[in-house]
Amino acid sequence: MKIESYSFGSILIDGESYTSDLIIFPGKVKASWWRKRSHKVELEDIPDLMEAEVDVIIFGTGAYGLMKIKKKVIEHFDNKNIKLIIEQTGKAVDIYNEISENKKVIAALHLTC
Repeated sequence: MKIESYSFGSILIDGESYTSDLIIFPGKVKASWWRKRSHKVELEDIPDLMEAEVDVIIFGTGAYGLMKIKKKVIEHFDNKNIKLIIEQTGKAVDIYNEISENKKVIAALHLTC
């Protein structure tokens, strides 16, 4: 999958436009990713990622980086030896496009603030 463009509140993936937070899995997009607490990612917010067998998980924390990843989430993936990349969404998109052709990657992206 290729992210063609990202701007505040909008992302274009393989020709399809999305306007809500989402998770990109190898081969599919899960649109409308919601969290219990809007700007905090906790383990219960990412059940699909908990057992994922990927090389890298990228969290896009928003255009201004306001979404935070809780320590338990980071520890969970550290224990599974899955590399985490946590960046503002614009940079996260660039990283995803750079590495997703050669690695199994999931990107969980906050599109606004």
